[in-house]
Amino acid sequence: MVTGIVLVNVDRSRIQEVIRDAMAINGVTEVYTVAGEYDLVFVIRVQNNAQLGDILATKMTGDIPGILHSKTLVTLNAQAKVDLEKLFG
Repeated sequence: MVTGIVLVNVDRSRIQEVIRDAMAINGVTEVYTVAGEYDLVFVIRVQNNAQLGDILATKMTGDIPGILHSKTLVTLNAQAKVDLEKLFG
C-alpha cells in the first residue's frame, strides 16, 4: 500500500466543496481541516504509485475547483496501533 499525505491550500469560500469533492475520489480515505500554513490535509491510500500519481495529477487538479496549492508527502514506512493494511488494503 502507498500512502500519500497531501497538504492543501484552498479558496476558503469553497472549502466545503473541496472537502466533498476530495472525499468522492476513490483512494482519499480522510480529509482533515487544520490550522496553520495549510487549510486541509488529504490522506490517500492506494495500491501503487501510479494510482497515487493519477489522483494527484488528474483528479485533484482537474476535478476539484478551489485548490490553490498542494504539497505531497509520500510515506516510506508506517507505524500504527491498528492494522492499516487490514483497514485500507
